Amino acid sequence: MRIAIVNDTAMAIEALKRVLLTVPGHEISWIARDGTEAVARCARDTPDLILMDLFMPVMDGVEATRQIMKQSPCAIIIVTASVSKNAGKVFEAMGYGARDAVNVPILGTQESSDSAQLLLTKIATIAKLIGKSSPTSTPKPQTAKLTSLSTHSTLLPPLVAIGSSTGGPKALAAILSRLPANFGAAIAIVQHVDMQFSAGLVDWLNQQTALTVQLATVGDRFEKGIVLVAGTNDHLSLHSDLTLHYTKEPIDYPYRPSVDVFFKSLAQYWNAKGTAVLLTGMGQDGAQGLSVLRSRGWHTIAQDEKSSVVYGMPKAAVQLNAAVEILPPEAIATSLIQQIMFRKSGIPKSDTRK
Repeated sequence: MRIAIVNDTAMAIEALKRVLLTVPGHEISWIARDGTEAVARCARDTPDLILMDLFMPVMDGVEATRQIMKQSPCAIIIVTASVSKNAGKVFEAMGYGARDAVNVPILGTQESSDSAQLLLTKIATIAKLIGKSSPTSTPKPQTAKLTSLSTHSTLLPPLVAIGSSTGGPKALAAILSRLPANFGAAIAIVQHVDMQFSAGLVDWLNQQTALTVQLATVGDRFEKGIVLVAGTNDHLSLHSDLTLHYTKEPIDYPYRPSVDVFFKSLAQYWNAKGTAVLLTGMGQDGAQGLSVLRSRGWHTIAQDEKSSVVYGMPKAAVQLNAAVEILPPEAIATSLIQQIMFRKSGIPKSDTRK
């Protein structure tokens, strides 16, 4: 796997080189010491992955990520001194297409060892997603048997389920910021993000919307006006008693938390029609689940190609004919508001299959 390093600190560069070279098959393609140099080098020689610092002279990592994903896109992991202290910048970079973030290893410390192992784990996950890992069989999410629930659908709140990955934070903010404070539905979000950043994502989203955004915890139920965000590296799942739980299975699935696992649990246990949205992201996670929900009568939406940072997940959904609508984030917000209005008025919204 060809990996580039973008960092202006010699010690950080050396630490990253040592970590990368412990894995056979990892090759350092080039090193850039500011964002401007990184954009230019990436245009000439696009690597499989870039380890991007946040704060650098001339051009920072956020702007470099934006330009690279626009001009010569590739996988990007933010590697900076303190992810938690710079959560706003991290999520801004993720909005432009960074896949994940991790603290830079500091040579000779236990914290460095932990950061190094976490970095290698994240690189291995991305290698699977872009087809650069050694061939192994990746188990598919378990397909649940569709069962009906005795709970009357009229007693359940309107539900909006959203799945997102690379570029997702920006798309989520664009949608949530346009929903009114009295939005009459419950919202659940599964964003591919490591659990150490999930609380920061919730804090950041709370600043973008009039709704209340919270981490989903075991035993939670969907409530109108509350946005629940998957908060661990396990998969968020709805149980038969309509409470939320986390499950490790499928344990080797590269997408964590998985949109497919969540969507399919909704299809199994949520005895009402809702609205499901699949946003920008690398890979195909969520496409099958969106298709299952559409077959159960849900209104399904995929983000359009033009507005997607990475047109992977929504593209897979479109290819499966899983989406009733294909829209940019701003129009998705409008559609969600209309869906709730239609349900309140009792007027059905048509699903015309092509």
